[in-house]
Amino acid sequence: MDKVVEAVEMAKKEWDEAYSRTQEHIKAIQLYGISREERNPNSNSLPRLNGLAQDGLAFLSSLHFKLDLLAPQLPTDDQVQSATALLQSWKNQSHNLRLSLRNANLQAKANIRKAAQEERELLLGGGGESTIRRRNLQTKAGMTSAAESITDSLRRTRQLMVQEVERNTSTLATFEESTGVLKKAESEYKGHRSLFMRTRNLLSTMQRQDVMDRLILAVGVFLFSCAVLYVVSKRIGILKLQRKVIAAIRAGMVGQPEVGQRADADGINLPQVHENAVHEVDIPLEQHMHDEL
Repeated sequence: MDKVVEAVEMAKKEWDEAYSRTQEHIKAIQLYGISREERNPNSNSLPRLNGLAQDGLAFLSSLHFKLDLLAPQLPTDDQVQSATALLQSWKNQSHNLRLSLRNANLQAKANIRKAAQEERELLLGGGGESTIRRRNLQTKAGMTSAAESITDSLRRTRQLMVQEVERNTSTLATFEESTGVLKKAESEYKGHRSLFMRTRNLLSTMQRQDVMDRLILAVGVFLFSCAVLYVVSKRIGILKLQRKVIAAIRAGMVGQPEVGQRADADGINLPQVHENAVHEVDIPLEQHMHDEL
């Protein structure tokens, strides 16, 4: 059998028992003051009977609320409809019990007034019976007041216990909610942990790549600087060589007329030298000519 169905059946059983007990308490309240049993110190007082009846009504209300929560969870639609009809029936029964309790209290007060009137009539009469009754009334009044004070103390204690139970229930609910939040946070952390590991690996790879890029860039700059220095140095050497060649050419063009005059004077025939001719310059073979970049 399903757990929800078992809980509903248990609630029905508890309802029947609590309903019967509450009816008995209400009936006892209604008959209070009629018989002589109330004069017995061991019998229940009217406040105690009212407290028992109120406890029964409260328990019935809790069962009604429990069934209201369980009804939508039933497996079949027929069971849900049956539970809904039963809820309406329980609601009507609770309402009738409250009306019966109110009428029973009114009847008990009337009975008490009637019994008090009879007691006064007996006390005003003479004889030993009235004296014994007076003593019994005094004893009963003291015991009744003591019993009522004890009942009030127990009721207050019960109320404090109920409040403490409710507080503990709310605390447990808060703990359960916190536990759920912590479990959810743990699962999210585990999910993010793998992402953090991948991110860390990517960052490590990027850092290594950055170091490699810096090294490549530094080597490239160094090689480019070397190439520039090499080209500049070669360019400076070519310029110096050109200057030397031009200076040598100019020196040869200036010294040519003097040599011709001396050769004529000595009777030596010299070959004709054109002014536009360029003297051959001995340039080392190791020094190659380079074009400008």
